Amino acid sequence: MPKVNLWLTTLVQSLSKLTIFIELIPNFVHFIGLNMNTEVFAARHIGITERDLPHMLKTIGVESMEQLIYETIPDDIKLNKPLDLPKGISEHEFLSHLNELAKKNKVFKTYIGLGYHESLTPSVIKRNILENPGWYTAYTPYQAEIAQGRLEALLNFQTMVADLTGMEIANASLLDESTAAAEAMSMLFELRSRQQKKDGAVKFFVSEEILPQTLSLLETRAIPLGIELVVGNHEGFDFSDEYYGALLQYPGKHGQVNDYASFVEKAKANEIKVAVAADILSLVMLTPPGEWGVDAVVGTTQRFGIPLGYGGPHAAFFATKEAYKRNIPGRIIGITKDTDGNPALRMALQTREQHIKRDKATSNICTAQVLLAVMAGMYAVYHGPEGLKYIAGKVHLQTKKLANTLENYGFEQLNTAYFDTIQVKVKNTERLREIAESKSINLYYIDDTTVSISLNEAVSDADVNALVSCFLESHELKEKSSANIELEEAIPTHLQRQAPFMEHEVFNSYHSETELMRYIKKLERKDLALNHSMISLGSCTMKLNAASEMLPLSWPEWGNIHPFVPVNQAEGYQEVLKSLEEQLNVITGFSATSLQPNSGAQGEYAGLMVIRAYHESRGEGHRNICLIPASAHGTNPASAVMAGMKVVVTKTDEKGNIDMVDLEEKAEKHAENLAALMVTYPSTHGVFESSIKQITKLIHDNGGQVYMDGANMNAQVGLTNPATIGADVCHLNLHKTFAIPHGGGGPGVGPICVAEHLKPFLPTNPVIETGGENAITAISAAPWGSSLVCLISYGYIKMLGTGGLTKATEAAILNANYIKGRLKDKFDVLYTGERGRAAHEMIIDCRPFKANGIEVTDIAKRLIDYGFHAPTVSFPVAGTMMIEPTESESRAELDRFCDALLSIRTEIDEASADETDNVLKNAPHTLGMLTSDSWSHPYSREKAAYPLPYVAENKFWPSIRRTDEAFGDRNLMCTCAPIEDYIEA
Repeated sequence: MPKVNLWLTTLVQSLSKLTIFIELIPNFVHFIGLNMNTEVFAARHIGITERDLPHMLKTIGVESMEQLIYETIPDDIKLNKPLDLPKGISEHEFLSHLNELAKKNKVFKTYIGLGYHESLTPSVIKRNILENPGWYTAYTPYQAEIAQGRLEALLNFQTMVADLTGMEIANASLLDESTAAAEAMSMLFELRSRQQKKDGAVKFFVSEEILPQTLSLLETRAIPLGIELVVGNHEGFDFSDEYYGALLQYPGKHGQVNDYASFVEKAKANEIKVAVAADILSLVMLTPPGEWGVDAVVGTTQRFGIPLGYGGPHAAFFATKEAYKRNIPGRIIGITKDTDGNPALRMALQTREQHIKRDKATSNICTAQVLLAVMAGMYAVYHGPEGLKYIAGKVHLQTKKLANTLENYGFEQLNTAYFDTIQVKVKNTERLREIAESKSINLYYIDDTTVSISLNEAVSDADVNALVSCFLESHELKEKSSANIELEEAIPTHLQRQAPFMEHEVFNSYHSETELMRYIKKLERKDLALNHSMISLGSCTMKLNAASEMLPLSWPEWGNIHPFVPVNQAEGYQEVLKSLEEQLNVITGFSATSLQPNSGAQGEYAGLMVIRAYHESRGEGHRNICLIPASAHGTNPASAVMAGMKVVVTKTDEKGNIDMVDLEEKAEKHAENLAALMVTYPSTHGVFESSIKQITKLIHDNGGQVYMDGANMNAQVGLTNPATIGADVCHLNLHKTFAIPHGGGGPGVGPICVAEHLKPFLPTNPVIETGGENAITAISAAPWGSSLVCLISYGYIKMLGTGGLTKATEAAILNANYIKGRLKDKFDVLYTGERGRAAHEMIIDCRPFKANGIEVTDIAKRLIDYGFHAPTVSFPVAGTMMIEPTESESRAELDRFCDALLSIRTEIDEASADETDNVLKNAPHTLGMLTSDSWSHPYSREKAAYPLPYVAENKFWPSIRRTDEAFGDRNLMCTCAPIEDYIEA
């Protein structure tokens, strides 16, 4: 009998467990899948497993994923069917697929120029930076104590740029040369107020030598700001009071090197500020524009070891006078000191950031091309000044050989002075094109009888001979016996560079691969990136950047395609880009996509410019009011002003939602002139506002368009979309939701997706036509923006597929609410939805801790001791932290992060406002501090260094203590200055 009872008891328990298991099956299958097929990419990308789900749901207080999603997203905006996309493919299948597409790209020898040149990426830089997650998964260096490595690399970049341009100060890079030129035009326009006689001047002279894509972008930027562009020959410029500035190209678009010294002198005499767009490699041999006294020098560093990538990403440069340091767009890295008085680096003058100045910001650009700037800077470190002289000399020598050889055959070469580009007259360029392309060679055909040829560092003697043979065949000339041709001087003596450059030790120390490899590793060890621990930055979506998505970036079939080659030579790229556009159309519910914007800020601007064009097409160009909620991203107001709109801020209520009463009042008040509403969804407060469809209808009823900021799209994909909520246009951050890595602060891609009625206005390009029937002019330099990194997002969508994309969104919402559940007893969550749920991110309120003398910054710095990058600090609400875990983190990592915050909460309770010598105020703790002979603090070294057991297993040591921001801004140094200069400051 006892045996029977035991058997029955066991059976009942088993059935009970089976019942529970069956009940949970929908969650498991819904999420990952029971068989854990290792070829399923979603199982590799999403960090949560089926084993984690019961505990996490219990912690949140729901019984199923369906319940959690139901309580998070309003019913009236949920999608009622899966995304119309194929199912996901495996990583192996994706790499095979991309390899087949790569074969469709024809990698010609390309001499088109126009600001893009083949370059040679040193293998040591490719392997240790471009392909290294320690560099490409790092975040923007807002937390300087854990970013000293990339900050030093950017300081090298700034020093290199300042030296080569002859200017006093340079920023940490911009998006591309054309964008940088437009930023210079805008900066000089802002500076008019310093010249009373120029207050009313609106004309900006642009040399006819300017690159065509730059001119197109200048046109885009000039119109809404009320700037009048005047294009012409610099020699005939009249220097009248109507002009406030001028832009020159050096060398010109087809290679002519002009002497601009007298032009600049006359401009200065007439209080006209001058910017120069310069080729950075040419500045190794040419007189730097800074010696003429210009106000700004811009350009691209693409030819310093960065792949062409069908247009990007590449790091532009922007150099100017120190007097304009508070007007520079983008970021500047500066030298300061830490708590112990040791030299330290940080982003200088951070009050320029958009979230402080908002609609008064100099620019909406809040990103830099950090990864590419790091590579370009390392290219300069590796080659040094002598190496750059050799490379520039080789390029120039091959150009002279080509020019003189062609002249020896009777061809007329038009440039009187040149560096790497010549113009040659021929009988018929079409005949030459046929022959050149048959030999896999691309030239730039200016007109029916003129061709330009731009050489690069990869050109050999055999390449020069192949070029000559094209010309001979096209004119039916026979090759002469090889006789020595005397090479004539192509750069006049007075235009030859005399000034030394890059004399700092860093550019003269690491010229062997061993030394550079160790230097790169030394800097990498100072940085905390995603390969060390979770980076839970709210609104920044620091998710996994899968290796299979990244690998193709190094393939030459993708990297070595010029953006202006004939489209039929880039069939692989065209298939990827068109497929990505279609994928994004499906995900957003919209009709068309432009991939041209190469950052989120560019996407915002592009979306507003498309709205502007739409209103103008309807005879309503007077519509210029842009409503922006107080909770919006900091770049939104700056973008609206750049698009010629007037910002009207609307209130948020006590729950962090848009104040409907205030919005309705302002929409109706400005109905005659309402252009747009900029709304972030889910909101910057991490909430799906249930009134969103009511909001969008209100705007439409009053004649406006709805622009949705897609920064939080990671909470929408597969569950809802911008079209469903009633938006007309959105931008997407491919460097957030769609897995392009942040690279320490860039690259980014910010495409816009639009409804059918806005499709005709998508942006074009002057060289390769893109966009709609009534396209606006260019938003960025290349036709499809940063095409190379679009491969990443294409792969992300292709491998996750329709089901995986939705699961990823659900996992992001699950993880955020799990953290909320774990922290709820110790931290107040500032805003939640109507059913008490967060979206994919949430804000914890740290303001009550001021009673203990603890600021949110103290918590951020203490997290470093626990091995974590702080969440987003004091945005969008001062004194808070915005946490976003993303879908790719495991439960174990989420728990480590929560354990760290809960441990810090205990430390806060132990702190006192009367006693500042505590573990939070002194954080972060460096190895030097912990191993010093003296220790006078009231807590132990062990508590400082190893506050929880897991820390000892994988300790990250910050290389400096807290930086002194005020000292660095008072004593601004933004180049690699000698240590003596720092000590004197």
